[in-house]
Amino acid sequence: MMRKFLTIGISLFFALNLNAQELDCRVQMSYSAIQETSNREMFQEMQTAVYEFMNNTVWTNHVFKQDERIECNVMITLSERISADEFRGSIQVQSSRTIYGTSYKSPVFKHVDQDFRIRYVQYEPIEFNINTHQSNFAAILAYYAYIVIGMDYDTYGLNAGNEFFAKAEQIVQNAQNAQEPGWKAYEDLKNRYWLVENLMNDAYSPLRETMYMYHRQGLDRMSDKLENGRTTIEESIENLKSVHNRKPGSFLMSIFVDTKADEIVNIFKEAFPDQKNRVIRIMKDIDPANASKYDGIMKDD
Repeated sequence: MMRKFLTIGISLFFALNLNAQELDCRVQMSYSAIQETSNREMFQEMQTAVYEFMNNTVWTNHVFKQDERIECNVMITLSERISADEFRGSIQVQSSRTIYGTSYKSPVFKHVDQDFRIRYVQYEPIEFNINTHQSNFAAILAYYAYIVIGMDYDTYGLNAGNEFFAKAEQIVQNAQNAQEPGWKAYEDLKNRYWLVENLMNDAYSPLRETMYMYHRQGLDRMSDKLENGRTTIEESIENLKSVHNRKPGSFLMSIFVDTKADEIVNIFKEAFPDQKNRVIRIMKDIDPANASKYDGIMKDD
């Protein structure tokens, strides 16, 4: 009888772990800029290692069903081989989530990080420890895993991503003595340090409220109540004016508009004229660099 319970317990343990992975991450690797590309197997191994790290690591203590996993894309571009096992380049991270009652996938996060400098030894797994900075490669990947998860949670509950942003913040703190760039406040105003700082800073709380209202109370309602959902999205966008007025051109705002601008144009193309005009004014105010893009709200396809 004891063996039977033990067997059931072990089976349950593995079942939970098989369902626990949070990310459905697609990984691409570009290394054409590196002259020494004879060892293509190494780069393919690197891509596989990233894929396994992102998809097989258990990032939270929450159980995810297969169709609940967060869809994301990681694109690593290697531009320089510094030494036998050291590389420089960029990493682009994107994520999306399915809107309730539809097959539509709304973009949630999109960012290109140019401070990508890593070491990789072929056949060695990428290993991560939340309590110490052992590998810059693992730290960058884990950092963006937590950012993606936190951003996704923020679309379902107000400030629901705090737990995961705190993990990303811990990774930043662990890396303060790292030689590689991207972790320190003084290096740049738009790096990994400032991204998570903004997310945890109360000054940007209206933007995080927008993420919740926009997705959960806006897009998720549009399949049943189209105009109500669209109106809520307009209200959520209006919240951004307070952030813009306090901190114009902020890093977090630039990420939001880069991620959502095209979607906002598409959402309001079918709106009433007054609503179109209001949204255009708001978006041109908070994102003047893309002012011409928002004129597309008035155009018929």
